[in-house]
Amino acid sequence: MPAKSERNSGKPWSSTEDRELRSLAQGNTPTRVIGLKLGRTEDAVRARASQKRISLKPTNQSPYNRSR
Repeated sequence: MPAKSERNSGKPWSSTEDRELRSLAQGNTPTRVIGLKLGRTEDAVRARASQKRISLKPTNQSPYNRSR
């Protein structure tokens, strides 16, 4: 069964991928979508973001959907 996108599992992250990860994270792109774009799993995206101190938290949203 052919993969939907090129899989990079096990391959080291390139500086280009790091830049794209940072850019997508800043744009509030969901982790799953970032993973699909980069050919990585959600876990790999989360781990790399943590390693590079890139926040995957959505900005401009109040916690628990409070309207205060």
